[in-house]
Amino acid sequence: MSDKKEFKRILITGGAGFIGSNLIAELRHAGDYDIVVVDDESLGRFSHIAEWSVECIKADIRDHATMATALRDVDTVVHLAADTRVLDSIADPQKNFDVNVAGTFHLLRLSRDAGVQTFINASTGGAILGEVPPPVHERMAPHPISPYGASKLAAEGYLSAFAGAYGMRTVSLRFSNIYGPNSYHKGSVVAHFFKQLQRGEEIVVYGDGSQVRDYLFVGDLAKGIHSSIRSGMSGVFQLGSGQPTSLNQLLQEIRMVVGTGIETKVRYEPFRKGEIHSTWCDITKAVSEIGFKPSTRLEDGLRVTWNWFGDNQ
Repeated sequence: MSDKKEFKRILITGGAGFIGSNLIAELRHAGDYDIVVVDDESLGRFSHIAEWSVECIKADIRDHATMATALRDVDTVVHLAADTRVLDSIADPQKNFDVNVAGTFHLLRLSRDAGVQTFINASTGGAILGEVPPPVHERMAPHPISPYGASKLAAEGYLSAFAGAYGMRTVSLRFSNIYGPNSYHKGSVVAHFFKQLQRGEEIVVYGDGSQVRDYLFVGDLAKGIHSSIRSGMSGVFQLGSGQPTSLNQLLQEIRMVVGTGIETKVRYEPFRKGEIHSTWCDITKAVSEIGFKPSTRLEDGLRVTWNWFGDNQ
């Protein structure tokens, strides 16, 4: 792998959010990186990363003038900022396109003009590939079934084009379902279930609980992003645990973690349109080419996350 000192300045979009804050902690623990964060604070907060003494710029990634300034002397971009909710993309596909497609395109263009060498993009597997037999992998043909999936596929296409046309090293990391500390503001399934339990509410499951997902602890994801920066490799990589877990299995793990003192009632509602029933990923390529090594057991990761929620109500 390349020496991390080759990377002098890293810009992280959406860096004050859930994944960004955990990535910054990983980078700070691993090396002496110069980090600048751009975030509009619509979800994340700069206070969440104050302990790491990084440069913070409050801006929307679609503010071209501010982004051009932020990109000065940057050699690596980690692009996490996005409109990420499938149902919201169905309700408002125009906004999803503006942020995820146009926003990413202009950030790529500005990065090229600024001489950025490496562009790491947060992508997704299930939403891009659609209903296909799992495990999903990078060689599968895409069939997105939501505007969100289509927007992420378009972004991947532009990264590939900028690599081919302008010689940038571009990487799209297809995240599975990420959970862990600093996720209180997220609508993802683990965070949502934990918040319902804290409020003494029923857990609501859309469907019969047989839906399968791949749950990856955010600490393992942060290490994977870091590995992708250092590896020198380009292309598309699936980042997940590599293990299928049904919602009902997840609920069993949650019951063990929260203990008998908290009641875990579950109410099942009809399936929702636009959501994939079952997806989990083959991580062979990421393991072999960028040194990705997820190691956190689901029960252990859920316990760390539940304890964090308890300390940050």
